[in-house]
Amino acid sequence: MTPPTVPPAKMATEVVTRLRSLAHDLSNSIETVMQASYLLAQAKLDDNNKKWVELIDNAARDAARINREIREILRSQS
Repeated sequence: MTPPTVPPAKMATEVVTRLRSLAHDLSNSIETVMQASYLLAQAKLDDNNKKWVELIDNAARDAARINREIREILRSQS
């Protein structure tokens, strides 16, 4: 028998609003890094520098995924 789930506690409206604003700003920064990474990947780079671009791209994708998860949590607070 599984225990009943407890609904998450609601955050204060002003906290949710501030976090949404920060998540939006973070999305803009992540998008810039992803675009720059894409453009770098189009350049003729040696293998060592290609690895750095791949590292940047993977980290930016991880950051975007985390930001989406944060936004989902904030949506559940509405």
